[in-house]
Amino acid sequence: MKKFLIINPFGIGDCLFTTPVIKAIKEKYPDCFIAYWCNQRVGDLLKNNQKINLVISLSRGDLKKIFAVSFFEGMKAFFDLINKIRRERFDVCLDFSLDYRYGIITKLLGIKTRIGFNYKNRGFFLTHKSKINGYDSKHMVDYYLELLNYLDIKPFNPSLELSVSEKSLIRMQRVFQQAGLSENDFIVGIAPGAGASWGKSALLKHWPAIKYAQLAEKLVSELGAKVVILGDLSDVGTAEMISGMMKNKPLDLVGKTSLGDFAAAVKNLDMLVTNDGGPLHVAVALGVKTVSLFGPVDELTYGPYPVSPKNIVINKDLVCRPCYKNFRMPVCQHDRECIKTIEVEEVLSAIRRMK
Repeated sequence: MKKFLIINPFGIGDCLFTTPVIKAIKEKYPDCFIAYWCNQRVGDLLKNNQKINLVISLSRGDLKKIFAVSFFEGMKAFFDLINKIRRERFDVCLDFSLDYRYGIITKLLGIKTRIGFNYKNRGFFLTHKSKINGYDSKHMVDYYLELLNYLDIKPFNPSLELSVSEKSLIRMQRVFQQAGLSENDFIVGIAPGAGASWGKSALLKHWPAIKYAQLAEKLVSELGAKVVILGDLSDVGTAEMISGMMKNKPLDLVGKTSLGDFAAAVKNLDMLVTNDGGPLHVAVALGVKTVSLFGPVDELTYGPYPVSPKNIVINKDLVCRPCYKNFRMPVCQHDRECIKTIEVEEVLSAIRRMK
């Protein structure tokens, strides 16, 4: 039996992009032990994955927040984390963090095989590393899977995976039923936020709220759909704006679910319309049809994986897009034309084709 540690301290989409890696490892070593070191926010999504034996939810960013409140609590959390990792005596670490500090820890804890990316020469504590300047020209999942070459593991039919707890499914089914939504309805979710890991810059990826409201009204009046708005607490203002502009009020679950319940709500949808971000990849991993709107970000690198007729991407063929490259985005000189000029009828047409 081998023991593997996966490190990814980033957002929802990034962590789901590693699930094909986990699947490939399990295919070669069915009895291996896999632990996943992620941030506190994402941990809830991974804990039901049957291929993962242990979830360690405490990233460097989480530790910084604890230290900001109390130095002693921060030290306690740090040493608890170190002891938890040391106790498992891992053989192999796959480090997707792009941060040398995770490499220092895994080296000091005696993990002999440490594999990752040498981004900006930060990989000097890794034993096996691939040099990158960023992710472009192919999907992030394919970058991640290439690291398995160091372990002589070949993936078979890679795809995103996500498991939802039975309790969350039952809880969300009850919420839908109480709101008058049944299995016979055409239920469309809209996620007008997304991109939480981008912070304030996430707004650059968002389709205007007024267009989401116009789309939702047409979904009800023209397609007879039931609409559900989804998102976290940072999206509450946007959701209220959308709902306020609608005659046919949607089921508003924004800021009212845990991440696990959010995934369960998505699983109960027939389709999800969303910006580029975590909700898109949750839906893809659950096999739910999606229509996603991409502005500054390249869908070939960060879009639905794998490419499928069930997942339609809408974008504008502009000379300046995609402008997000090598983890950097220049100041927009065109007032977000790439995302703002996507029309409601384009999105509605895509939904009609997949209904």
